[in-house]
Amino acid sequence: MAIATTSQFWTSRMIGENPTSPTITENNVVFSATGSGASALSGYWAVTNAQYHITPTTSDYTIFTVIKYGSTPSANEVLLSLDNGDYHVEVQASGGKVKLVGATTATSDDLDILMAEDNPVPLTLRLTLDASGNAKLYMREIIEDDDGSTHYLSVTGSSGTGKKINFGAGSGNVQFGSVYVSTHGAFSPDELAPSDFVTNTLLRMALSTVDLLKNSQKTYLKTHVDNSSIKYGFDVSKSMIMRLSPPIINVMLRTLTSPTFAALGGGRVDQQYQTVVYVTTRGTNYENAYRTALNIAGEVFDEVYKNTGLNGTTDSLIEYSLDLDHKLDDDDTVCTHMLTFTYLRRINMRTR
Repeated sequence: MAIATTSQFWTSRMIGENPTSPTITENNVVFSATGSGASALSGYWAVTNAQYHITPTTSDYTIFTVIKYGSTPSANEVLLSLDNGDYHVEVQASGGKVKLVGATTATSDDLDILMAEDNPVPLTLRLTLDASGNAKLYMREIIEDDDGSTHYLSVTGSSGTGKKINFGAGSGNVQFGSVYVSTHGAFSPDELAPSDFVTNTLLRMALSTVDLLKNSQKTYLKTHVDNSSIKYGFDVSKSMIMRLSPPIINVMLRTLTSPTFAALGGGRVDQQYQTVVYVTTRGTNYENAYRTALNIAGEVFDEVYKNTGLNGTTDSLIEYSLDLDHKLDDDDTVCTHMLTFTYLRRINMRTR
């Protein structure tokens, strides 16, 4: 998948209340129920024997939930399932772990969701299934751990029986704090966030720039910069820079403001934001590092200018600047140039 567009969003949302009669009704497909063993409990929907489903018309799905156990469900109890007609996948309980079950089975490490001194630990789960049968289960919204290793389970789905997106439990006491569903795609945590604010900012404004640069066919970006060295700048410390091989590109969302609302009642909002791109190189001498960094920065500018911010009805690039690095130390062979792009974006705040 790619980062969710402004027309791709959560199509069903349950926020700890009866899924068949939710408070959120705008752009929200309501769940149907089988069984009645469930009740509201302190902001959670506690399920002992009930299933809730919607019947989609598409083939790529995402279901996101936060759960905790009031009492542990039986082994192999199905908590989440996705079926697109061709492929079927389930998340099953397994003590303090969960299993992703399709054509094969993958089991998580211990997730600490069992009772701990009568205080269950909430767990975030995101299950995705695409039209080709690729299923992934993300735990705690983590894609990679500190060592860069993947932190999700993946399997190919088993044979499907009919389109359905389902959550619930038939044993124990499984408490669902929230359940969000999107029938617009199989989105990772970097592609569609539970918060529309995060999707509009971090994902669509910054991570989309990372993807744009990774997919570039321009000379230096394609041949000199490895995709693993194009990152969002969560960590720009020296230790992180040393782990990567220059040239390195770090993209950051610096500021976000909304000086005016474009419609009464806040239905549409004009946002100004700055996306900053750091280009870091190392050369045999500083001149070589400087020139290489400038060539890469020039291609970054061309990609960003051409492909973002030129839609006058939704996004507009209104300002840019380039700060050029210079040598201060005799032994300095590392150069970092900084590009800053300022945008004006108009968004619909009612699609959330």
